[in-house]
Amino acid sequence: MEVISVVPRGYCQGVVRAIKIARRTTELYPDQKIYMLGMIVHNHFVVEECRRRGIICLENKKLSRLELLDEIDEGVVIFTAHGVSDSVVEKAKAKGLIIVDATCPDVMKTHEIVRRHINHNGEVIYIGKRNHPEAEGVCSLSEHVHLVSGLSDIEQLGPMNNILITNQTTLSLLDTEALVKECCRKYPDAQVMPEICNATTVRQKAVMNLRDVDTLIVVGDPHSNNSNQLLEIGLRSGIRSAYLVESPQDLREYMIKGADRLAVTSGSSTPNSLTSEVIRMIRHYADTGVLPPVTVTDYPVL
Repeated sequence: MEVISVVPRGYCQGVVRAIKIARRTTELYPDQKIYMLGMIVHNHFVVEECRRRGIICLENKKLSRLELLDEIDEGVVIFTAHGVSDSVVEKAKAKGLIIVDATCPDVMKTHEIVRRHINHNGEVIYIGKRNHPEAEGVCSLSEHVHLVSGLSDIEQLGPMNNILITNQTTLSLLDTEALVKECCRKYPDAQVMPEICNATTVRQKAVMNLRDVDTLIVVGDPHSNNSNQLLEIGLRSGIRSAYLVESPQDLREYMIKGADRLAVTSGSSTPNSLTSEVIRMIRHYADTGVLPPVTVTDYPVL
């Protein structure tokens, strides 16, 4: 078995920045209650590290970020890498909370693009994943932002003028291209500003460019959109078998048995320590035919 370590993979700069901000916040405010408005990034191990450092993670899929703020009366609130709407910022200020913003710079850029177009009396078609915090943050900026998650959403859109089409930063290149094309068919005068971030783009293209690979292992959290997109793109690129594993503990022999050329990649919010251990285990199996026990259970996030 040949084991291919896909490059690039793992942490993007936005994730590294968010983790460092969270860690620094615990050092700056040792005597304050510190809350995190959702998962700092979509990875269970990173969130657990934040909890160990005393950060209280507020996550409820039934509640918006604006509603989650009702659970905080004092202290520090960290906005996650996915960003929040202006109304969340205003509410946090009104409650007298200390605000720490860990929003990814690429997401901030999308917010500014949307605000600028709305301020010029425009309408925005935002291609994003429904109920994803990044999409929630952008769509909550204005009633003139229209979320498109699939073809049925485009069909429901009415007549509009001065349209800007943009998107969530972690989407599939293939799916986004198809939805943009359909939006432009309906609104031929629309302006398109693609906003899939560079980190997502190069990781997806690295998987698309794999040749003669029969198995793909993606290391990533099930909540991570970019990790799930890597899995989907692998299958759509012709790789016979693809599996998402959250940690080395999830690796099973049936996933790798019989593979001739196996590739391993990871989502942009996955600690490199998890991926390195998965690769070590697979290479051990390739040499011995035996999947070794997990030797590490406490994975450093940086």
